[in-house]
Amino acid sequence: MAKKRTQLVLNQDVPKLGSNGDLVEVASGYARNYLIPRSLAYRATPGVLKQVERRREQERQRLEAIKQEAEATKTALNTIGMFTVKKAVGEDEAIFGTVTAAEVAEVIQANAGKEVDRREITLPDINKLGEYKVDIKLHSDVTATINLRVAAD
Repeated sequence: MAKKRTQLVLNQDVPKLGSNGDLVEVASGYARNYLIPRSLAYRATPGVLKQVERRREQERQRLEAIKQEAEATKTALNTIGMFTVKKAVGEDEAIFGTVTAAEVAEVIQANAGKEVDRREITLPDINKLGEYKVDIKLHSDVTATINLRVAAD
């Protein structure tokens, strides 16, 4: 005899089962004795399934809009082309200190009007004047590369 499975929609995240709003199929005893009494899930009816599908579509559209915004930011950064950071200089064009991700984020904010998270900026070793390529992760699928000029102050 095959075991009966029950379809449920989760009310909250359940470890090793799923996230809030997920449609899951579990053993009927697990549903009846644990998930439903603790208000972790409720039965999946046709109306509830339509709601879940509508919520998934809204979430997909929201994530797509975020990705498009990241693409627009990448295009704006590429249009500007060159960003300049001014640093104090010593002998042999060596700069005092280093160029930080926060400084790069400030320059982008000032020139492009786009806010970039400094934690998503990947800098090469910058210890002399010159031009460098800097990668900025704008989204999990979108990475922009900008040209950064380090000039004497």
